[in-house]
Amino acid sequence: MNFELAEWSSKIEVGVPAIDAQHRQLFDLAATFGGDGDQIRVLKTLAILTEYVKVHLHEEEQLMIACHYPGLEAHRKLHREFRRMLFDLLENAKRMTLDEIAEEVKFLINGWFYNHILIADFDYVPSVQAAASAASMSENAPADLDEGAELAAIASRA
Repeated sequence: MNFELAEWSSKIEVGVPAIDAQHRQLFDLAATFGGDGDQIRVLKTLAILTEYVKVHLHEEEQLMIACHYPGLEAHRKLHREFRRMLFDLLENAKRMTLDEIAEEVKFLINGWFYNHILIADFDYVPSVQAAASAASMSENAPADLDEGAELAAIASRA
């Protein structure tokens, strides 16, 4: 399989260490589709990538809830779209060649996901920073910040 994937770079770091680490992990997982492989290994890797995406998107949405991000519903819609594309790929992969699977993963990560980080994810960062700043100034952070307080605290160190 000939597979070129966009490499992780500081250009796509949103400045929230926990989220940046997850984004980087997704790129690392996608990079494992390069080189020679067999159908079983590729399908297992695709299943792992799909599960990791579910976890990442859930944690990112919890952070946005905790920080009262006003664009949450629109962002959730984008996440649902990405999950649907990835699950469709997982379902169809059994009938695809390894090169076709690699091309789809390349499109999802190089195209959709990369651009999503640069546009949609960068958009919620000011809300995370504001919530982290407010939480650090107040001993009594609002109760609805409790669930995302750990990620907000991480954001404040960014």
